[in-house]
Amino acid sequence: MKARIVNFRRSKHVTSSNHMVVEVDGVTSIDKAKELVGKNVSYDTGKTKISGKIASTHGNSGCVRVIFEKGMPGQAIGKPVEIN
Repeated sequence: MKARIVNFRRSKHVTSSNHMVVEVDGVTSIDKAKELVGKNVSYDTGKTKISGKIASTHGNSGCVRVIFEKGMPGQAIGKPVEIN
């Protein structure tokens, strides 16, 4: 399943470098997003693959929060990921 990284998980003062908000293609509601919780996600940098897991939903529009391994680059925002 295809998805796209939208942003870091962040607040006014703190940015979590390995928590990402991901927008999944074809998922537009919180009910469909809840079905994806617990699935594995992989981001391919070209040299290595960084894996993560969907932790929870984010908002009401179908976005999910993914916790990746350490080492997520800032250039990953806007790039595609694969949900297994």
